[in-house]
Amino acid sequence: MTEEKNITKHEFGTDAGKILNLMIHSLYSNKEIFLRELVSNASDAADKLRFLALSQGDLYQGDADLRVRISADKEANTITISDNGIGMTRDEIISSLGTIAKSGTAEFFKNLTGDQSKDSQLIGQFGVGFYSAFIVADLVTVRTRKAGETTAYEWESQGEGEYTLQEIEKEGRGTDIILHLRDEEKEFADDWRLRSIVTKYSDHISTPVQMFKAEVPESEGEDGEKIPAVPGEWESINRATALWTRDKSELSDDEYKEFYKHVSHDWEEPLSWAHNKVEGKTEYTSLLYIPKKAPFDLWNRERQSGLKLYVQRVFVMDDAEQFMPSYLRFVKGLLDSNDLPLNVSREILQDNKVTQAIRKGCTSRIIKMLERMAKNKADDYQVFWNEFGQVMKEGPAEDAANKEAICKLLRFSSTHTDSQTQDVSLEQYVERMNEGQDKIYYVVADTFTAAKNSPHLEIFRKKGIEVLLLSDRVDEWMMSHLTEFADKQLQSITRGDLDLGKLDDEETKKAQEESEKEMAGLVERIKTALGDDVKEVRFTHRLTDSPACVVSDDNDMSSQMQKLMESVGQAAPEAKPVFELNPEHQLVKHLNDEQDEDKFAQWSHVLLDQALLAERGTLKDPTGFVTRLNKLMLELSK
Repeated sequence: MTEEKNITKHEFGTDAGKILNLMIHSLYSNKEIFLRELVSNASDAADKLRFLALSQGDLYQGDADLRVRISADKEANTITISDNGIGMTRDEIISSLGTIAKSGTAEFFKNLTGDQSKDSQLIGQFGVGFYSAFIVADLVTVRTRKAGETTAYEWESQGEGEYTLQEIEKEGRGTDIILHLRDEEKEFADDWRLRSIVTKYSDHISTPVQMFKAEVPESEGEDGEKIPAVPGEWESINRATALWTRDKSELSDDEYKEFYKHVSHDWEEPLSWAHNKVEGKTEYTSLLYIPKKAPFDLWNRERQSGLKLYVQRVFVMDDAEQFMPSYLRFVKGLLDSNDLPLNVSREILQDNKVTQAIRKGCTSRIIKMLERMAKNKADDYQVFWNEFGQVMKEGPAEDAANKEAICKLLRFSSTHTDSQTQDVSLEQYVERMNEGQDKIYYVVADTFTAAKNSPHLEIFRKKGIEVLLLSDRVDEWMMSHLTEFADKQLQSITRGDLDLGKLDDEETKKAQEESEKEMAGLVERIKTALGDDVKEVRFTHRLTDSPACVVSDDNDMSSQMQKLMESVGQAAPEAKPVFELNPEHQLVKHLNDEQDEDKFAQWSHVLLDQALLAERGTLKDPTGFVTRLNKLMLELSK
């Protein structure tokens, strides 16, 4: 028999004052956001009235011009945000303002039909935005009158857990929120400060946000003519036209270009753009631009990049990096979505399946845009590649899912044109491949000139085999992640032993073998002379005009990768080069005939240093090279 225990239920105790204090001081990191929140609430009030007036036309009472007005009084140190929207009854004031995290907008949503909810532009649904007023104010007064009612009410609180409520007289419907600023927050009572905040956060909300423009008194012109006075008036300071919310068919190219300048602060016109409204599991609107010019700080690690983020036309943050991979960091534009996983203050974006889905969608959109440009507007694509090609080369390593598509977008210099302009695609290379060729050949060097004149190219030029010429800093790293394309292996001509397979002819092979037999002992002599400076010495047939070259072993790090690692402060493992000799070159034959072992060693080291210089552009011991060369030159002059 088990003993039954008395179980009682209890509610959590709530210290409203402490919760309110926590919200005021900990929820928002940026003080100026209070204005975004209050303007959003006022805009929602106007939108609610607009919805209700569709079925109750008399609610407007002859005033259908919905707006939000902001005014500041420096002497009184107050800010007033006023709207002529829906207003509140006494019960609604107690419910919305007297209950923390009780959203009037969220409540309103519940009463909308599916279509109405979808078409609405209501912003605030957390029920905490109003309390951001206490970040800058030590007293907040709310005066409100419900549309269609005659009684108005005043709510007042110092944000310490208590409020007062009384019946008042108020002309017209809507709500006035009066912020009595703290002494240290006087900057917000400045008209220019308020204008700049509204322009930043609320520029595109649909309800006009107005501030009073003071009258200009009558004055006298330069020639003594009278300039009439201009009366003071309320003027809209927000654009109230969120271009991305409009249908594409309604928009002209000029409007898109003008908007690009607004969001990017770039005076150049964009190369291309994509405007899409995505519906389904994840709903968002994106407007993405590809610039014409790269910013000067594109390679600055501290540089902020990313898309502008909006929720229902309200600005949330700049530089949202989560929606674009790093190799597309040049993309400008914006996203607007209600589905974003933002924290309550809408200042922090959390990463989850929604952001990942949007990122995937935006990335795919940009790649397709670039594919269309490359296919239909080759000149524009060349302009793009000249500016952002090096950034795109980071793609194969960063984005495995789109690797194939990115590879098709890559452009290279090549021996086909010998031009420094990178305009050869991998697809074009494959189309031009020789019969029997099964690899895509490339060479990486410090500069284009060094790549173009590399001794490793000699046999390829002789046989008419195209080689890609790579000289960008990122190239070696990129090629370590780009191993094949169209089932063709990419092969560095400076790595491993050269095997041209079917491209080699038998006669040439036989002649080469004969040359090697004649100098059978030379390889061992040179290896002894060079000692630990090389990993291996061997004959090669990749050279036609040069006496020697160095290559990296298949399993070792290339010289270019070593230099890249060293340039970013990483210790690169030492890899000794493989020294290759052209048995048909006169210098090599001369070396074979040299009987003086000291001279032989000097010549061996000079040939090695020459090969290293051609490959790497630098020597570990340039003085030693010069000394040996001078010594040999003096002996030859005797």
